[in-house]
Amino acid sequence: MEIFLKEYLSLIRLEKNLSENTVSSYKSDITAFIRFLEEFGINDPSLVYYKHLAAFFKALSNLGLSVNSAARYYSSIKGFFLFLYKNKYIKNNPVEKLSSPKLKKSLPSVLSIQEVDSILSMPQVDEKLGLRDRALLELLYACGTRVSELAYLKLSDLFFKEDVIRVFGKGSKERLIPIGSSAVNWITKYLHQSRPLLEKKTKSENYVFLNNRGTKLSRMGVWKIVEKYSKEAGINKKIHPHTFRHSFATHLLEGGADLRAVQEMLGHVDISTTQIYTHIDREYIKQVHKDFHPRG
Repeated sequence: MEIFLKEYLSLIRLEKNLSENTVSSYKSDITAFIRFLEEFGINDPSLVYYKHLAAFFKALSNLGLSVNSAARYYSSIKGFFLFLYKNKYIKNNPVEKLSSPKLKKSLPSVLSIQEVDSILSMPQVDEKLGLRDRALLELLYACGTRVSELAYLKLSDLFFKEDVIRVFGKGSKERLIPIGSSAVNWITKYLHQSRPLLEKKTKSENYVFLNNRGTKLSRMGVWKIVEKYSKEAGINKKIHPHTFRHSFATHLLEGGADLRAVQEMLGHVDISTTQIYTHIDREYIKQVHKDFHPRG
């Protein structure tokens, strides 16, 4: 089983261009199942049956594992056994008989436009870090980037004449995202007035957002900035960088944007991932009907 796993991980690393973190997660999940099978004296995938899979997921449930985590294990193991079946290492695929754990659909936390405006107005823009933070928050909301995409953004990824930025998303997939005039204005101010004061020639490596030491701002650094100004704005919601991404998508859809266009901007491979925002949009539509319809 270990030999097959090694081959599988090498394959997905090369063919799917997955990050090391993702490959490591697959390895961890599948290895946990292999260790579980060893308790039955099984080290041959052709001897794995539905009953073994069912017993494994029951054990996970007994350990108090969340449905989301169980679904991740299911996805990892399913991919591994599909690889074994396609390569004829096994004659039957036992995972085919197993149903995926049902995920609970929960709506992501979203900021109102007024709450976004309040947070954006908090940084002291006459200070070098305050100006950096305003530029960072403006970009988060204007482009709906993931934290890692923002942290790794380089000067060469800014195409302000074309009103777009370039980011590298999951699997290092490149995409262009439109950027509005407000974000361009604040980032330009930061690049001219603040970044030169933070930059250290040997350390900054052309990254857009720098910390006090002149190195790339970390993911945790971005989280702290968002948390700081959300608290200062007096917003009593659990807010993190991804909240700006959710708000970006929701406000676009509420304004009438096409779902496919929003999918492209967010970098979602599957439109079903983007469709969670249509639930929020429906709530908004219902509220509009209630507020303005004569029989609402």
